[in-house]
Amino acid sequence: MTQLKITQTKSGIGYERSQRETLRSLGLKRMHDTVVKEDRPEFRGMIAAVRHLVTVEEVE
Repeated sequence: MTQLKITQTKSGIGYERSQRETLRSLGLKRMHDTVVKEDRPEFRGMIAAVRHLVTVEEVE
C-alpha cells in the first residue's frame, strides 16, 4: 500500500483551533516535523483540512 510523507511547512499559530488540532492528530508538533502515514481516506481528509500548512509526498 502507498504511504504518504507529510511535512509541516508552516506554523499553526494564527489559524483556527480545529486546524491546529488536526496537525496534532497527524502527529505534527512543530515546523519541519515529518510523519509517514498510510494512504487512507481518513488521512486524506485531514490533509485536505490543513493543505496550506503541509506538503505531501507519496512514498512506495
